[in-house]
Amino acid sequence: MSTRNVPPATALTHFDAQGQAHMVDVAAKAATHRIAVAGGRITMRPETLALIEAGTARKGDVLGVARIAGIMAAKKTSELIPLCHPLALTRVAIDFEANSVDAAGDSAIFCTATVETVGPTGVEMEALSAVQVALLTIYDMVKAVDRGMTMTDVRVLQKHGGKSGSFVNP
Repeated sequence: MSTRNVPPATALTHFDAQGQAHMVDVAAKAATHRIAVAGGRITMRPETLALIEAGTARKGDVLGVARIAGIMAAKKTSELIPLCHPLALTRVAIDFEANSVDAAGDSAIFCTATVETVGPTGVEMEALSAVQVALLTIYDMVKAVDRGMTMTDVRVLQKHGGKSGSFVNP
């Protein structure tokens, strides 16, 4: 018998009464339209951003490839995160916004992923996976010129639908 504190099953739904991890049963939940938006950024040297924006990176269209990678990540989330349900996604949109030099002398690309489904469980993990993999792809495609890039601030920006309603990250 474990001596660790086990939160009540209602507090953390991925644990049963004995503290064992399990996939949550969503069979009784109503299928509703669910949307999640996640965001994050990758900071880089200004010349790296210029290379990406000019489309002259040796590996090709950095943001085009990163967009496809983000979409693929959303679709594969249940294969990456052990307790996520496989979902029939109805929409995945990946958007990028470049930001020129900030106070620290860095430039950044902001990535936003919007993921939708009609089903019994939310799509926050799919949106988060999409953002992180899109940012990782940017890193991979230009790391030869800037190994100091940093991915930060990956978070859920908002979610809508389901029993818990809407959430907007301040």
